[in-house]
Amino acid sequence: MSFELAVWHEPEPITAERAAEVLRALREGDTRAVRPHPGVTEFTAAFPEAVSFGDSPAYALLTVDFERSDEIAGEAFALARECGLVCYDPQRGLVHNLAPLGAYPGMQLRTGDGMIVVDPDLRLVGDAVATMSPQNPFTALVVFGEHFVQSSPEITGYELEYKDSARDVMVRTHVPEIGAVREAFVEYAEGGRSFLERHDWRRV
Repeated sequence: MSFELAVWHEPEPITAERAAEVLRALREGDTRAVRPHPGVTEFTAAFPEAVSFGDSPAYALLTVDFERSDEIAGEAFALARECGLVCYDPQRGLVHNLAPLGAYPGMQLRTGDGMIVVDPDLRLVGDAVATMSPQNPFTALVVFGEHFVQSSPEITGYELEYKDSARDVMVRTHVPEIGAVREAFVEYAEGGRSFLERHDWRRV
């Protein structure tokens, strides 16, 4: 079994749906949706053994063994950003844009299926929350040593937790809708804490 990622340049952030359309066109040999960019050559030079095809200045497709996917994907997400490229993960249906970023440099997005992204863009934060499932049992945003927010599915909704490490306070609540979780995560990433006022919390 293999794991695939696709990278190319976009002048503006795009949706995961748009990224899926571009990848589908590339697989069919239609390259009209992408344009040459020097970052593609920089990117492919870092993973010469993993590029399945795309001897192209406009895009690259990486295919690696699934056992190495977590290791390679984290490097690919970071390198794509350095090279000015978006990175589309068709397994998860997630696109990694260059911007807008959150308020905390070095913040990590972590998921229960092994994805780790440093400095995720805000659209990715919201979209990643929606991928929680029995196969992906949690999503977390972590600013190590300071605070974090995390969530996991429950039978009737979602558990939502927040910890302020500086004050040694951790609280937990239950929300019925995924939209409330998404909103809390994006607010947290932007540096806000309004979600703490919208729910009833208990100390953990």
